[in-house]
Amino acid sequence: MDTHKNARLTPKGREQMVRSVVDGGATKAAAARLYHTTTKTVGKWVERFVTEGVDGLRDRSSRPLSSASQTPPATCAAVEALRRQRYTGKQIAAELAISPATVSRILRRLGLNRLSALEPAEPVCRYERERPGEMIHLDIKKLGRIDGIGHRITGDRKGQSNRRARGEGLGWEYVHVAIDDASRVAFAKVMASERKRSATAFLKAALAYYESLGMKIERVMTDNGSCYKSFAFRRLCKRLGLKHVRTKPYTPKTNGKAERFIQTCLREWAYAQAYHHSTERTAHLPHWLHRYNWHRPHAGIGDKPPVSRLGLTRNNLLRLHS
Repeated sequence: MDTHKNARLTPKGREQMVRSVVDGGATKAAAARLYHTTTKTVGKWVERFVTEGVDGLRDRSSRPLSSASQTPPATCAAVEALRRQRYTGKQIAAELAISPATVSRILRRLGLNRLSALEPAEPVCRYERERPGEMIHLDIKKLGRIDGIGHRITGDRKGQSNRRARGEGLGWEYVHVAIDDASRVAFAKVMASERKRSATAFLKAALAYYESLGMKIERVMTDNGSCYKSFAFRRLCKRLGLKHVRTKPYTPKTNGKAERFIQTCLREWAYAQAYHHSTERTAHLPHWLHRYNWHRPHAGIGDKPPVSRLGLTRNNLLRLHS
């Protein structure tokens, strides 16, 4: 049962009730009035307590010991065997002379209601480039603009509701991210849109940032977003001598390092504190990126900061970020 542990007549309340009868000498009728229940209920819990102790006061399943109408195990086994031969639900029902609803219920219980469940699990293919700069992953995350601390902190839902009623939506801004496959050195920038102009401008900014760290980028990996499939992005990659690799459709794990960085970015920057305005959040991004790249331990590279894989010294850190 999903009840509060201190609510009446949960195990704690039942123990108090039965002890008032067993140890305190109260009558069952008096205990029933005190705990707002019936004398019969008090008697039931007192009997369980005397017989089984405190364990007897716990909740028990209401499931019957036996179900006369339950599908026989042999039938369930036959349904599973036919399903593994790739029979459809209707074919199984016709073969075994049972209803399609029964077949559906059995397959759902077995986890075989989808034919894809019969396929062997695809092995996880983890990869990492040998040296920094061989490939960077690009992605985009849409964030709602903010103008004041939200109701989850202030508790003022009325002000936000009135603003929505007047159609005063603040719109969106887009965080473009890049992360190096080998070192995990990341770069991010808030852009006005997710269109080709913003995507190409971000790529130029990302390359300039990596160049400042002594990295020569060779490849970029993106998903199949329209901005990355545009002629403008394609021409820019060609002009800069970059090989453009796109992920397999509907397979975000291929670009998993960027996806994972976005989650970290949201948790530790975008939603980490209460910002009064979007500009304040945007201004904090470079400071958080510096901490991420230069100071924050990364589990994927032995709990070291990403720049440790670039061979940069403390002097480089002061020179680049003074």
